Amino acid sequence: MKARARFSVQQLARVALLLALTLSVQYLRLPTPVTGPLVNLMLILSTALTGAAGGAAIGLLTPWAALMLGIIPPVLAPAIPFIMAGNAIYCFCYGVLAGRIRGGPFIGVVLGSLLKFAVIAGAARYLLALPSPAAEALLLPQLINALIGGAAALPLAHYLKRLLSEPGGRSSPR
Repeated sequence: MKARARFSVQQLARVALLLALTLSVQYLRLPTPVTGPLVNLMLILSTALTGAAGGAAIGLLTPWAALMLGIIPPVLAPAIPFIMAGNAIYCFCYGVLAGRIRGGPFIGVVLGSLLKFAVIAGAARYLLALPSPAAEALLLPQLINALIGGAAALPLAHYLKRLLSEPGGRSSPR
């Protein structure tokens, strides 16, 4: 029982740290072509280090933070639930496939990116009444950002997972 509680606290601490890093990336207010891939990188990295639920939790919070910081304009506020769903799907696809099949991390990023794009772009195109210039931001750029961020995250996630699992690494008991 004690080991499980320790594991939960460690996972919670990792999620909190990765959420803080992801929010810091958003807070820098870099141009969207930089912020988008970086946030997607953090979602995949968070999923790799904390599991699909941890990554998805971060993915559910980041759209609200982006709205509050003015990264997402208020006119796109109705799209927030769809962005949240897209982020969660992105993380779950990667998280489920990464450890289960050969090439899983790559397939998870590609499939997750496509499904995230389908949810967000589908909502922007068919469900939401958004002004054209604002709706365009929810179309192809979402797919490109997810693919770039995911591709950049894969080697970093591989390295950090190996580092954290090594004897004497950060996740080893002292």
